[in-house]
Amino acid sequence: MTTKTITAAALALLAAMPSAAGGSVATYTIQTDKPRQTVLHFGASDAWSMKYVGRWPEAEQRKVADWLFSTDCDEAGKPKGIGLSLWRFNIGAGSEEQGEASMIQPSTRTECMVGPDGKFNPAKQQAERHFLRLARERGVPHILAFLNSPPVYLTQNKLATNTGRGGTLNLGSDRYDDFAAFVTTAIEGLERYDSVTVDYISPLNEPDGHWNWLGPKQEGTPATNREVARVVRCLDNRLGKAGLQTKILVNESSDLRCLLGTHMTDWQRANELRALFSKDSTDTYVGRCRSVLPVIAGHSYWTNTPTDTMRNIRMRLRDAARRLGVDYWQTELCIMSNDVEIGGGGGYDFSMKTALYVARVIHHDMVYGNACSWSWWRAAGGDYRDGLIRLYGSDGMATGWAADSKLMWAIGNFSRFVRPGAVRHDICATAADGSVVAGGDTDAYGVMCSAYRNTDGSWVVVAINYADTAKPFGIALDGRKAASWAMYRTSDISAESLAPIGTTHGSTELAPRSVTTFVCQPGSSPQQ
Repeated sequence: MTTKTITAAALALLAAMPSAAGGSVATYTIQTDKPRQTVLHFGASDAWSMKYVGRWPEAEQRKVADWLFSTDCDEAGKPKGIGLSLWRFNIGAGSEEQGEASMIQPSTRTECMVGPDGKFNPAKQQAERHFLRLARERGVPHILAFLNSPPVYLTQNKLATNTGRGGTLNLGSDRYDDFAAFVTTAIEGLERYDSVTVDYISPLNEPDGHWNWLGPKQEGTPATNREVARVVRCLDNRLGKAGLQTKILVNESSDLRCLLGTHMTDWQRANELRALFSKDSTDTYVGRCRSVLPVIAGHSYWTNTPTDTMRNIRMRLRDAARRLGVDYWQTELCIMSNDVEIGGGGGYDFSMKTALYVARVIHHDMVYGNACSWSWWRAAGGDYRDGLIRLYGSDGMATGWAADSKLMWAIGNFSRFVRPGAVRHDICATAADGSVVAGGDTDAYGVMCSAYRNTDGSWVVVAINYADTAKPFGIALDGRKAASWAMYRTSDISAESLAPIGTTHGSTELAPRSVTTFVCQPGSSPQQ
């Protein structure tokens, strides 16, 4: 598609569009000849809430599972859920069995599914495994299992927290193969007892996170790059011997800056992308391991403000990963204290304030980071901005109920419609006079939009309007025709939580403070 063709299409659409008071009208043309990354999934984690929810009354469990996983619609055509396509399942380390002696707060303790005898114990983590099955029953196609610590019986201090030990791996120097055996047995047990195949395994979580050795907050796995490589090689060997097709994911970095350089740590936990995937890094290179994905995984914490910094970090990561032939997955995010634009993480927020902020991060990860996978941290949580769903409980959370949020539904504007295997395409933005606006697909405080083509041929455009005023919006699918688009919106209006709002043939208006998804099904009648 040429620039001349794009401009002609833009002018044709603009002629039919109403003018917006005080501003020029823009058209966003999908560049069908400029595909970018393949998007594999959108996900969230079960930690640690499903040990409670998985024991609640069945009706409440079904409600939560439908919100998170369903791809069905009600009679009015409204999605019942956000259709997550990846579920991150936490394999516990055994701090629950230790009780107060674990030095970990009760809400973040976990049971251990594999005992010191090396056998899978089906009585452990039953609630979490039950919810794992609910995910599979609702068609979630991919499962990622992750660990926050080796099991306590293999750690050096016999705890799942690394407090006071510094930044090295809390694992006996002669227990690496035992740890790999533990992980392999857990994966086999989930398949045997729950009929759940684990697609990906992440053996170490935030190995570069300085929090891991500062205090007894939760289970943790600090590790140097050399220790990461040793764990991965042992696990690769064990998975191969067991005949498992599970792929290993590294490095679940606590901060994207640790992937690219040295950040709040030392050289042993720095430059992780190059250390793990450059052949020159002979001590730590894991690219030859059969089970290792050519993927670098990182968490978006601390890198989302200011907006120009957010963009630049992701562009640097995209380019560095491309040079090494590696993809980028964003595997964890919630709101932290430095997210001052929306007041930080304290106190749950049901409104569009957090929803819009997170949608903006997703846009930057997809468009500037070329992320192939994107996951929120906790699917459900308490009075903090770390859960898509707000949980309320009684009797020590033995029973309870759940409330949805605009955050959950806004993420659904991506996850429900951008399905596994979709390919993101570039967008060309044109102004009212037909001129091309460089970077016009991203106004961090106005309109941001991204485009995807699903494997079934449908096109999806997700448009974020961060502004307090409505914005005119035009879509062009190619240089000649504007198709029919179904629209789904999440906004400040209480009834608009991924709500169907009709169709457009390419010219419409974005509501203030909203996320709108446009879906063009294959074979929909185009308008000349």
